[in-house]
Amino acid sequence: MTDLSLTILPETPADTAAVERLHERTFGPGAYARTAYRIRERAPHHRDLSFLARIGTLLVGAVRLTAIRIGDTKALLLGPLTVEPPFRDRGIGLELMERALAEARARGHRLVLLVGDEPYYARAGFKRVPRGSAQMPGPVDPARLLVAELEPGAFTGVSGPVRPDWDA
Repeated sequence: MTDLSLTILPETPADTAAVERLHERTFGPGAYARTAYRIRERAPHHRDLSFLARIGTLLVGAVRLTAIRIGDTKALLLGPLTVEPPFRDRGIGLELMERALAEARARGHRLVLLVGDEPYYARAGFKRVPRGSAQMPGPVDPARLLVAELEPGAFTGVSGPVRPDWDA
């Protein structure tokens, strides 16, 4: 019998091509024009903070975290987060986020930013960024710019442009 339980594992270099194919299938070619991708293409994601969801040996989801700065404050950018369509609505995306956020917290990171739907991401502790406190380098609906404080009060006083953190 085959084990069909969900496992969440760190991404390895050998997973890169499969994760990229997953992103292409689930987001399509237009995703790469989005503002968050402009940041991600300028800095590599943290492989030690990026995770895969597998059922048996089948890759069904992935999440990545990339080092950024909001003004002078170090943070992480969550995304892309993707789950294969037949496996959505099973809590896999939430499990991936929770694992990535727990690992980031354990490694001393304090803030995680993302662009997404607040009702979905609020389940993992994300809330709307106060208008004007973080400026993405391209067009983003302000209602979709969200932050999770991995330490209470970590976003207090944070403001400025969002950019890749090349020193991370």
